[in-house]
Amino acid sequence: MPERPLAMFAMTAQNVPLIFPPGPMARLRGLVDVDPALVAHDFTDPRVRAVLAETEILVTGWGCPPLDADTLDAAPKLRAVLHSAGSVKGFTTPAVWERGLLVSSAADANALPVAEYTLAMILLAGKDVFAQRDRLRTERAFPYGQILPGTGNFGRRVGIVGASRVGRRLVELLRPFDLEVSLADPYLDEAGAAALGVRLLPLDDLLSGSDIVTVHAPETPETRHMIGRRELALMPTGSVLINTARGSLVEHDALAAALRADRIGAILDVTDPEPLPADSPLYDLPNAFITPHLAGSQGNEVARLGRTVLEELERLLSGEELACRVDAAGLERAA
Repeated sequence: MPERPLAMFAMTAQNVPLIFPPGPMARLRGLVDVDPALVAHDFTDPRVRAVLAETEILVTGWGCPPLDADTLDAAPKLRAVLHSAGSVKGFTTPAVWERGLLVSSAADANALPVAEYTLAMILLAGKDVFAQRDRLRTERAFPYGQILPGTGNFGRRVGIVGASRVGRRLVELLRPFDLEVSLADPYLDEAGAAALGVRLLPLDDLLSGSDIVTVHAPETPETRHMIGRRELALMPTGSVLINTARGSLVEHDALAAALRADRIGAILDVTDPEPLPADSPLYDLPNAFITPHLAGSQGNEVARLGRTVLEELERLLSGEELACRVDAAGLERAA
C-alpha cells in the first residue's frame, strides 16, 4: 500500500469533530496520515512547527491562522490547502499564491444553508409572519377568516443583489414558487441572467421594483454601504430588506432611520459590527428581525463541509482537477 501523505488540521480545535464526525474522520485517516489531536491554531508552536516541516496537505477551517511567508518557509513540502469553510480571504496571504499552492474551499457547500435560510425568510416575510406574530402576542386574538391585504407570495417581486454562490443557489431554490425574480450584478450580462432564468436590472431599478430585496454581494471596498440612505429611499413602502452577506454592505444608521419611519422592514443575519453594540436601536425596532449570523453552516450542516473536503482530497490524491479550487484572481469578487 502506498505511503499516505502527511496532513494537518489548522482551525479551531473544537470544530474538528463536528466537521469530521467518526465516519468521515475514519475515511480521512484512510487517505492521509493526520493526527486529530494536533490542531494548529498557532503556526509558531514548536509541536506544530515540527509536523509542519513534513506536511503536504493542510485541512483548514474557521480559526485557521494566517499562512504567511514565514509559515510557508517552514512547510517546504506543502502542496495543497483544503478549506472546510467558506472564504479563504481571512488566512491566505500573497505568499500562498506566489508559491503556487493548490487551494480549495467548501464555499459552495456553505452557500446552501445560507440560500435555504434566505428562502425561508422570503416566504415568511411575504406572509407578514413577524408582524402578525407580534399582533397576536399583543391582542391574544385574531379575526379568523379575514383576508389580510398586502400579504402572500403569489407574484411577489424578489430582487437578488449579487450573482454570488448564494445568490445563484437562491435562484434555483426560488424556481418552484410563483415569484417574480430579478437580479442585479455589475459582472453579469444579459446572457448570463437568461441562463439563470431571471431578469437582469440595474441596482436602482431592482430596489424600486422589488417587494423583497436580498443582499448576496461580496464584501469589497466598492460594496461597503452599497445599500445606504439613497438606496433605501428607493425601496417601496412595506418592502423588506434581507442581508445574509456581510453587515458592512448596509449602512446601519440609514437603515435604522428607515425602520423608525416604518417605511420598510429588515431581516439581518449579519451586522456591522458583529455583534451590534448593546444599545443599538436595531435590537428593539419591531420591524427589524435579527439573527446571530447563523444562516451559514450550523450544527449537523458543518459535516457537509467535511464531506466536500474529503471529496476534494480524493480528487487531489488521484491526480484529478479540484472541483472547488480557489485562485487569487477570483478572490477579488468573492464573498
